[in-house]
Amino acid sequence: MISIKTIKILAFLTIIPLLLNACNGIPGADARKYPKDPKKRVEQNLAEGRGFTLNDTFGNTGKGGTFDFASSNELWRASLDVIDFMPLSSVNYSGGIIITDWYSDGQNINESIKISIRFLTNEIRSDALDIKIFTRKCTNNLMNCKITETNKVLVTELTKEILKKAATYEKEKVAKRKKARKK
Repeated sequence: MISIKTIKILAFLTIIPLLLNACNGIPGADARKYPKDPKKRVEQNLAEGRGFTLNDTFGNTGKGGTFDFASSNELWRASLDVIDFMPLSSVNYSGGIIITDWYSDGQNINESIKISIRFLTNEIRSDALDIKIFTRKCTNNLMNCKITETNKVLVTELTKEILKKAATYEKEKVAKRKKARKK
């Protein structure tokens, strides 16, 4: 009677030659047949039908694509720049939220603020941000604290400052693009 171990070995030995034959020999290639420059290798591979691109399929024939990195989002950068004096508790670009830790200016240690900024859109407009500012007032050396959401005056000022800085970043980006196109 044939054991299971023997069957596994025979199956393995039967499949390996088929897989190696499909690869047209041993992996690796003669480096002398291919150009050293990666761009030329890509062009050669595409010309020989050994590769594909998705740019033409999706209508993106220009350089690059659309990337949503934190450094390319003016609202995000402006928000971080405006509240850069505060310690950050949680920052999540993909979730679109910045939360600071409790901050006190040092004059009154029993009073501190916390800011939460939610990004509703990447466009620079007045309704793009949902900002909440909380005030914590403590008595008895931070033992008995009361937390309240602050009035809208500080929220409005913070929103205005972030939008101004974001608009400045946007103008700089447009000017940089125009300068790059002229070259």
